[in-house]
Amino acid sequence: MLISLYTSRVILEALGVEDYGIYNVVGGVVSMFSVITGALSASISRYITYELGKEGATIDRLKTLFSTSMRIQFTLGIIIIILGETIGLWFVNTQLNIPPERMVAASWVWQCVLLSFFINLISVPYNASIIAHEHMNAFAIVSIVDAVLKLLICYLVIVIGGDKLIVYAILHVTVALLIRIIYATYCHRHFDECHYKRSNERGLMKEMMSFAGFSFLNNAANILNSQGLNILINIFFGVVLNAARGVATQVEGAILQLVNNFTVAVNPQITKSYAAGDKKRMFRLVCLGSKFAYFMLLFIAIPVFLETECILNLWLKTVPEYTVVFLRLSIVGGMVKMLGNTGYTACMATGDIKSYSIWITSVGILAFPLTWLVFFLGFSAEYAYYVFIVVYVMVEVVRLVLMKKMLGFPPIMFVKDVLLSIIIVTPISLLLPLLCSKLMDPGIIRLIVITMVSVVSTAGTVYCLGLNKKERQYFLKNALARLHRK
Repeated sequence: MLISLYTSRVILEALGVEDYGIYNVVGGVVSMFSVITGALSASISRYITYELGKEGATIDRLKTLFSTSMRIQFTLGIIIIILGETIGLWFVNTQLNIPPERMVAASWVWQCVLLSFFINLISVPYNASIIAHEHMNAFAIVSIVDAVLKLLICYLVIVIGGDKLIVYAILHVTVALLIRIIYATYCHRHFDECHYKRSNERGLMKEMMSFAGFSFLNNAANILNSQGLNILINIFFGVVLNAARGVATQVEGAILQLVNNFTVAVNPQITKSYAAGDKKRMFRLVCLGSKFAYFMLLFIAIPVFLETECILNLWLKTVPEYTVVFLRLSIVGGMVKMLGNTGYTACMATGDIKSYSIWITSVGILAFPLTWLVFFLGFSAEYAYYVFIVVYVMVEVVRLVLMKKMLGFPPIMFVKDVLLSIIIVTPISLLLPLLCSKLMDPGIIRLIVITMVSVVSTAGTVYCLGLNKKERQYFLKNALARLHRK
């Protein structure tokens, strides 16, 4: 997270606001293709994890799953490249609001981001295998290596001559390739199933593609509401606000990555619990995962929200207009959306996601046309985030109803164990830091004080009011055990 935040600062300074905005909007167009690939990734992860959770799982079956996944991803990658070099290139050259003198650099960015996308696509079965086997140490180490390599990119962009935007794009391709090699090497050495074998499992391929087809609908809403928003901002407001959104998204992504890695560790256990028929444990994991992920985010969100302007001024030499309000609202939106992550995993575990995908997509996709409407009516750019927050509150309500229908999950359990806890904990945790912000003058001293007060206030409130009796006992038992070992 820290490296990611630092690299954003250096890259924004090295590229400038305009080029940084160009990279974000062009890269966002490529990310639109992940509406397809993300659906297949969810399918691959679900099938591998589910198979490992079943009794009597065999290496031959896992090998077949892995090989079928590789074949699907590679074929899809070729299709994406063809679409990118035709329709995608036309869209970049004719529809985006890019200064004419930077069109050559934008074309280079397009080619590099498209190639990086292909490399990451064919890495998905390897990533899914690591997570399904719960080798979180390897997942953590490779993630750190990835962050360090991106830090190296910052240095190289500064010292290498030529067009810095083009250099930045080429270096990103190189990092994607290195990470792909690391993942593949690790999986080949540790998992017997991660070796490609020729097979003709048309039935399995059809089943995985069918699952992915419905998962595609849900990913369509996510991509349209994230990368589609980039395009709307570009069309209505230009690349400078794309840079502001790029900074806000980078900070939000760095913060949420910490929490998402926690849910990555929880998700395989949710799927395996379902595969083993232990729904009671799965329901408990869904609630615990959502609650603890929210509390982890709250530790960071409070000081960042209260001291956004100070943090951005210390962090960046040039803060694009609208970045402060974009960042604050994106954190709130991320907190709302994050509450449904474990519920999504539980629904995916069933394999029967037709009704789920149709309903969630029908509600979630409203954010894009409503954002277009508010922009068309003349509202300012931050209203896109207000729309997003309202729509995803509706999505969470619909998800709970669907979980009851699909899994027998009692919504009242989520309300009592998760929502009630966070409704109580959030304002009480915020009280002391907010008081400090009102009594102290803005500056580095106030930032330090509010950060320290936020950590203590949030920790105390979570422990006393956010955890139930059993959770507090478990926490104390493990904390005392660790202190005793030391």
